Amino acid sequence: KMDILCDIVQALFALAALGLIVVLVVAHLTAGMVNLTRHEKEKYFLTATGERKPFPSLHDPFSRELSVVIPAYNEELRMPVMLDEAMQYLENRQKQNPTFTYEVIVVDDGSRDKTTEVALRYTNKYSADKVRVLTLVKNRGKGGAVRMGTLSSRGKLILMADADGATKFSDLDKVEAGLKDVITGPRSVFRTFLMYGFHFLVWFLCVRGIKDTQCGFKLFTREAALETFSSLHVERWAFDVELLYIAQCFKIPIAEVAVNWTEIEGSKLVPFWSWLQMGRDLIFIRLRYITGAWKLHSPHKTD
Repeated sequence: KMDILCDIVQALFALAALGLIVVLVVAHLTAGMVNLTRHEKEKYFLTATGERKPFPSLHDPFSRELSVVIPAYNEELRMPVMLDEAMQYLENRQKQNPTFTYEVIVVDDGSRDKTTEVALRYTNKYSADKVRVLTLVKNRGKGGAVRMGTLSSRGKLILMADADGATKFSDLDKVEAGLKDVITGPRSVFRTFLMYGFHFLVWFLCVRGIKDTQCGFKLFTREAALETFSSLHVERWAFDVELLYIAQCFKIPIAEVAVNWTEIEGSKLVPFWSWLQMGRDLIFIRLRYITGAWKLHSPHKTD
């Protein structure tokens, strides 16, 4: 009986080792490279008069104090509330301090609704110098949309803000001040359970010392944005984790700040399947860097 038990244990270890090898091989062979290219149509934005003008590059010197990048996929209904709040804050701040300059870049991530048309209303109201719309030819995912907007920005500081308005925009003051700790809004019991599991995987595999990697309100210096987004591979939901992993590898300082967060209905996340996909992405992120399929590199020009 002991011999049979030993054989079973050895067989299980052999299967586990074989499984690990298969996963490593699959992770390595399916690793996509950094995709910084863009379609010809994605190189331009429309002015209030309908004129096409080219987007600048993140490699250029900054010409605005702040860029706000808003990834949007089928957000024609939720986005106006967020944009109204953001523009009111930004306009008031500029009135109080005329030297403060800003831009908002709405990145339509291949939406099937009227997201672009809704965003262009703000271009018409505030001018293309303040509100620009980057419409992606096809859906890249939230990470891909944020990257394209960031690479097209002019700001000394670059803020990533979700289109649903879950975070109070005036909390930008707190973020800029560099306060510690993150306050998140209430979630359902099931979503909270899934998030705890996801955060454990994040801590175990990729990023430590960050309580909430998925917060959709992140502020970057121009230099940090160039270093991190130029090396980003993941373009779907887990992109935040790789972004922070890259930042830690480059020894870029990271701070968490207390913000007011409220769960907004209409999320594109399907709780169970989305977290499952993100868990898979976390494992692949770690394995692809370990095997050398993905490597960090210095920023380079985009096509």
